[in-house]
Amino acid sequence: MDPERPEPVRPLRADARQNQERVLQVAAEAFAREGAGASLKAIAHQAGVGIGTLYRRFPTRETLVEAVYRGEVERLCAAAPELLAGLAPLDALRAWMRRFVDFMAAKHGMADALKAVLASEDERMRTRGLLRDALAALLDAGVAAGAIRPGIDPYDLLMSLGGATLIAPGPDQRDLALRLLDLTLDGVRSR
Repeated sequence: MDPERPEPVRPLRADARQNQERVLQVAAEAFAREGAGASLKAIAHQAGVGIGTLYRRFPTRETLVEAVYRGEVERLCAAAPELLAGLAPLDALRAWMRRFVDFMAAKHGMADALKAVLASEDERMRTRGLLRDALAALLDAGVAAGAIRPGIDPYDLLMSLGGATLIAPGPDQRDLALRLLDLTLDGVRSR
């Protein structure tokens, strides 16, 4: 084997892919609820896999946290076109913003473990870019429909959403974060 060229990654079998998806879903819920210190053994048990299966795919807690985080970012970003397909643009933006609150709550639960993942400026910029692009699609659809005023920078809105969730951390503060998001949404609405 040539050390300069890593072996290609083989696609997972269907059952292995389903196991991995279950582990990631259960881990996301556990990390949001209990933080990154959640029991990996409990996560494996709840996902219906053995601890060995979990460790084969995610050899360290950090690799599991990173996979959960990336999966949550991708899921949140993929929600934008899905929401636009079924809702009016302003309602789609509101629904996406609510999902963003939940995403940030899960991220808070993983904060310590995410420090290594987000230490890379490239990773932070990649994540912000994905989130910005999702918001841009929602804003563009709202502007085209006449529901959202033109000229709103998606990055500015992203920072506003992040700020609202940071000042209202914790599950008991979710209502406050949602009220702040409604104020933000009122600010982007077309008059």
